[in-house]
Amino acid sequence: MTSDADVVHNRNADPICIKVLKAKNLRGSRGENVAFVIKVEFADRLLSESSKFDTNGDSQLDCNFTSFLNCPSDDVVALDELANKPLVFTVSEVLQKEKKQKEEKTSLLGQCCLDLSPFLRGTTHIKQTLTLCPFSGSPLENLFQENQKAELDVNVTLNQPLVTDAHFKGSNILTISLGSLYSPPESWTTMSQSYHYGASLPIPITPERENSVVFTNGLLKPAQDKDANNKQKKWANPGTASGNAAYLPTSIFSIPIEEEDGDLKGKEDVDHRNIAENDRHRVIWNMERRCFLDSSTIKVFQESIAKCRYWPLEIMRMSQPAVGKGKKDEDVSVGFHGITFLNLAPLLYPGVQTIRGAFKVIGYSDHLLAEKTKRKAGLLDETVKATQSSMNRLANSPVQKKGGKDGDKRDKKQAAKSEADSESQASINVEGQQYNEAKSYIMVELSLDKPLVPKRPAELLAKRVAELIPPRPMFAKRTDGAQKAVEDFHFQVASVANLILEEFREHFGDQFKDNEPQSSEDMEARRQKLVYELNSSGKYFAFKEQLKHSVVKIVREKYLRTTGFEDRQELQTFLSELYVYLIDQMHVSLGHVMAHEDQPPVPKPLTDNAQLKHFAQEAEVNQNFQLAATFYKERIARDKTDANSWFDFGTFNLYIHDIPKAEECFKECISLNPSHLQGLMLYGVVCMMTERYDLAETFFESATCVEPKSVLAWTMLGLFYDAVPNEISAEMAFIEAQKLNLMPEVEPKEEEPQEESFDEDKGKTPDPQEEKSSPMSEVLKTESVKTFEDKTPDPTKTSVTGADKLVADDGNELGSAVKVCVLSSTAENVIEIESSTTPQPPESIYMQAVEWLLEVKATSFTERALGHELVTCPNGPTPAYYIALAQLRLQKGEYNLAEESLNEALQLDFQSPDAWSLMGHVKYMTNDFNGARDCYERTVSFIEDARDMHSTYLRLASIYLQENKYETAKRTFLLACKRSPSCVSWLGVGIACYRLNELTEAEDALSEANILNNNDPEVWAYLSLICLKTKRQLEAEQAYKYAIKLSLDDPALLAEIHREQVIHGFGNPAF
Repeated sequence: MTSDADVVHNRNADPICIKVLKAKNLRGSRGENVAFVIKVEFADRLLSESSKFDTNGDSQLDCNFTSFLNCPSDDVVALDELANKPLVFTVSEVLQKEKKQKEEKTSLLGQCCLDLSPFLRGTTHIKQTLTLCPFSGSPLENLFQENQKAELDVNVTLNQPLVTDAHFKGSNILTISLGSLYSPPESWTTMSQSYHYGASLPIPITPERENSVVFTNGLLKPAQDKDANNKQKKWANPGTASGNAAYLPTSIFSIPIEEEDGDLKGKEDVDHRNIAENDRHRVIWNMERRCFLDSSTIKVFQESIAKCRYWPLEIMRMSQPAVGKGKKDEDVSVGFHGITFLNLAPLLYPGVQTIRGAFKVIGYSDHLLAEKTKRKAGLLDETVKATQSSMNRLANSPVQKKGGKDGDKRDKKQAAKSEADSESQASINVEGQQYNEAKSYIMVELSLDKPLVPKRPAELLAKRVAELIPPRPMFAKRTDGAQKAVEDFHFQVASVANLILEEFREHFGDQFKDNEPQSSEDMEARRQKLVYELNSSGKYFAFKEQLKHSVVKIVREKYLRTTGFEDRQELQTFLSELYVYLIDQMHVSLGHVMAHEDQPPVPKPLTDNAQLKHFAQEAEVNQNFQLAATFYKERIARDKTDANSWFDFGTFNLYIHDIPKAEECFKECISLNPSHLQGLMLYGVVCMMTERYDLAETFFESATCVEPKSVLAWTMLGLFYDAVPNEISAEMAFIEAQKLNLMPEVEPKEEEPQEESFDEDKGKTPDPQEEKSSPMSEVLKTESVKTFEDKTPDPTKTSVTGADKLVADDGNELGSAVKVCVLSSTAENVIEIESSTTPQPPESIYMQAVEWLLEVKATSFTERALGHELVTCPNGPTPAYYIALAQLRLQKGEYNLAEESLNEALQLDFQSPDAWSLMGHVKYMTNDFNGARDCYERTVSFIEDARDMHSTYLRLASIYLQENKYETAKRTFLLACKRSPSCVSWLGVGIACYRLNELTEAEDALSEANILNNNDPEVWAYLSLICLKTKRQLEAEQAYKYAIKLSLDDPALLAEIHREQVIHGFGNPAF
């Protein structure tokens, strides 16, 4: 049976066919003999009612009762109704007629609900077994006590999908779940009158208008109530369903606090929440409301969130009118009008589908609503109307009637509502303040079937990176060709020849021990015996088989013969030609095998990969870029498949602003190792510098997929989005980085496994066995400083928790970054979220990024990261911030500004060895050697070492050399050699010893320097001086020639050599 009301909007739409197939385990007033009818309802409308069925004592009964529901696919409102309202089945027992009774009476047995939302997800068939929830006093209650269930088998079908594939891809379902309001105002718990509690928020249902989603019938419960801790959700719009039938069977309201996105998730909030959720009253809704959004509505929804991220959720208390026989409806009074603001911006994060957590409730005001949400009015009227409608439905529900007369309930008059509104507004300031005093909060969850902004999967990003930079195999591809076939033949001939020689030595080796001359007869006899042994043992045929495959390859690859010969004469001619060629090639191969002179072994290099990198950095900081490039290329030449070598060469080219070459190096690094985290990020930096933002985004996102737990990767992604700018995505990345930074199980530098060789030996005294492999950056005469070589977090560094003042002279780009961060709502929200998150990490996400960016010389991103760190320092800039800023300015050659930053750092921490070391570098760069010496000596005197002690030792020792304090210089250079030996440190030792006339020690030190780098002309020059003084003419001339050949450019040292040559009368071949 269907009524005209069921045909909504579109009579030609295919109806939804609803079939009740079977009824099981029904019981009535007469036991198992039950006469019953089934009603099917949807959205307070009766779809159909079955004829009477009689079980006749059977536990199962085939009903085959059919009903229809029309739902036009082009009506968004009807589709939304399908999403948020259940299909209700009510089973009623038909009682026997009594005497003088005209009509049969019915008694309610049970109800069940079916969720029709799968039809909005492309499903055309729903078949379920539904459990009937008994009404109070129903005979079915005894079944539950006997662990049995009364059930209905239901089959719901559609001839074709309700939404097309294109419509389904563009549509979405938003599920809004409202839990409980905890820690309500204290006055609520002392009131004897009954109240209802409602909540509402606006959601667009069409592009033209919004729909008010209202949650009614919230009930105040004490913590000890049995229903207070029930987390199972109910339908927000259950229709005629009541009791347990209104619950969603598989939907539980449970949100782990560590996964929350709300306002109260910090450590300081945990105690308050534990008390509120375990000991205090709460208002319980535990309801779920689904909203169907088509493609056009989704677009409006996204644009609305982008314009204003906060959405209001209004909460209010309403009096419960008394309804009964002979009574009129009392006016509904509204009070305690509160509001909470839900930050929906995370729904615009790529891949995010859910927002959930505890949100603060505060007093409502129109001014606050307009300021936060740009809305002019709240949803008070809609909430009151929905609450009244819900109370009317409850009063008229079958549970309340139980076969009696219906209690009529009319709508309230407009005057009464106006009066209620005015009373609410009058008391808003007083009552709303009670929410603040009680620290009330409400649990809310918003979930989408599909994210509003799809996130590119890791597989797609990896594929995109592979398309841009194809992975390079670790080993060369095997190629077959004529040349390769000949080389294989040579190899096989050499192999067989060695095997034959082994056989010859085994049989006749003893005959050659006396070195006696051999006659031709003896040689022929041995040859015949060897041939006999090879044939009789089968080894001859084995050798022939070994050669056969290589011969076949020559025939196919060189002579291009792959088919048989039809002409026998042609075959003979080919075989003769092939024979001659193979004999010639055999002789060529044997000529290489039987060469009398042994090839000299290739000596192993005296320096390893880490030392070469150290020497390259040393030349780099001394502005000798040609020598640095030579060392970097030497590392690559030794192992072209080492991705780290290409990465280091790329950072060097980035430092000297050779962007195209840096890009090629990073490409090579990624092609060798597509999962090279730092290579991916620096290639993104290069793309950013060349304004290829789409490519940069791809590589930054790929880095987060390669290492999802990397704080550095997420921070770099956030810095990129901040520069584009994309505030929503930047906020998402920074929040993710902050979450990871707070995780105790994640080590601070876990994201940099590739860079272990950079820092493992820095900042500590190596063992003697490690002295030759300790990579450090030494500085003598340079305009930049090696930065952040030790990755140990500084205990003085603080986390990101708040915003403070702006330093005006931090540079244009830094000021720009700070301005963006201050003015954007992104920074405001990141600060708000992070300020409530504890415990505090030892180092902020921005400072971690700053350390790495300073190391790889990415100055533009460094300035942006420092800008974020500046505005998020809780108590103003820290010493770590000023030190990092000074290092950046040293890299850029801004020595005056660097000195200002260091003065600020020293005011905050006068005992910082890093600050004093950097101050010494600044003085050294500006030729204030006395000031530099004082700073370096203070640095060395501290108990705690500075991060860059090696360059401190080298520069301090060089100053001592200039002041002719050779003994002190020698000791200081030896300290540098102990930390990390290098050509520069040993050269300093050699010079100091030479000036002290300790020639033997000087020669030993210079020899060590020469072993580490034999292309340093100054080393050869001092060796020549030592040889002159020790009367070794040949060595003196040889060392002098190398010094001149390597372009010694120290006029004073050349003049000293010439004077010694004149004194001793040798040493210069030109004499």
